[in-house]
Amino acid sequence: MFSYLRERFTSHLREHSRRRARLVSKDGRCNIEFGNVEQSRFVFLIDIWTTILDLRWRYKMTIFISAFLGSWFLFGLLWYAVAYIHKDLPEFNPSINHTPCVENINGLTSAFLFSLETQVTIGYGFRCVTEQCATAIFLLIFQSILGVIINSFMCGAILAKISRSKNRAKTITFSKNAVISKRGGKLCLLIRVANLRKSLLIGSHIYGKLLKTTITPEGETIILDQVNIEFIVDAGNENLFFISPLTIYHIIDKNSPFFHMAAETLLQQDFELVVFLDGTVEATSATCQVRTSYIPEEVLWGYRFAPIVSKTKEGKYRVDFQNFSKTVAVETPHCAFCLYNEKEAKAKEKKGYDNPGFVLSEVNETSDTKM
Repeated sequence: MFSYLRERFTSHLREHSRRRARLVSKDGRCNIEFGNVEQSRFVFLIDIWTTILDLRWRYKMTIFISAFLGSWFLFGLLWYAVAYIHKDLPEFNPSINHTPCVENINGLTSAFLFSLETQVTIGYGFRCVTEQCATAIFLLIFQSILGVIINSFMCGAILAKISRSKNRAKTITFSKNAVISKRGGKLCLLIRVANLRKSLLIGSHIYGKLLKTTITPEGETIILDQVNIEFIVDAGNENLFFISPLTIYHIIDKNSPFFHMAAETLLQQDFELVVFLDGTVEATSATCQVRTSYIPEEVLWGYRFAPIVSKTKEGKYRVDFQNFSKTVAVETPHCAFCLYNEKEAKAKEKKGYDNPGFVLSEVNETSDTKM
């Protein structure tokens, strides 16, 4: 009993690890790690804008808050130093005729508040710089310019992060599974894709890559070898009218990497099918790419997708997303090779067969009737 449970647990872990061993997740994220990079990580600071945009929100908000609080506190210390050097603080007991560099700075807290008011241009009017010392004027100019730079950069980064076309890709969804069945008399691999918004993607293009491990004739093992997979839509794979869900399909012919696969051996294969959808967002004119992937366990042989579009009595077209990933079993050849052999056999039956041993001999007809 104990050994049986251990075997079941081991097989479950093996299956679970195989399901997770994929380069591209279902939501399009790439599962890859870079190691032993020779270049220094300071090269990412050269392209600081892209680095900030690629950060996750928790790190971006940490930098956002730290940039403002840090600059306010740093300039608060500088304003306190100016007041201390000029002996404007109450602890120096300035005379009644003493004109401070900054009015009403009594300590570090008031210096921090003046730094905050200066950088965010609040201007309460209680604390202000006087013309008594040039150092305070220079510091005011420097903080104002630096504050504008920080505001522009950080607010621009937040706005760019929100408006990235990567978020638009979340409203493009693919079917959970891919199916293999006959379409138009040909064996095809079909995938369903839908646009959840009414706004279109302009110039959409769909293509795929089959990732697998290949051994070359020279004995070299290539991991993640990429093979192009051409997908077709009935309306063409360029400039799609992507207003309703589309079913894209790949014809499994003799040039397809799926040609030598069969229903019985599909789950024994080791591949990952990555599907890409490129397009331009109609609202922002920004390019957008949507990705997903399918492993052998997610490819169903002998199924087709259930109907999803219907027409109401009012004349409107209705899309039922409850059937978006629903599949229906259909009669399908268990391999592409069998389908094409069957077609060739039927074609030969119609044409007939030649018998090379058949010899046509001419017979002279004679008549026994004499006139």
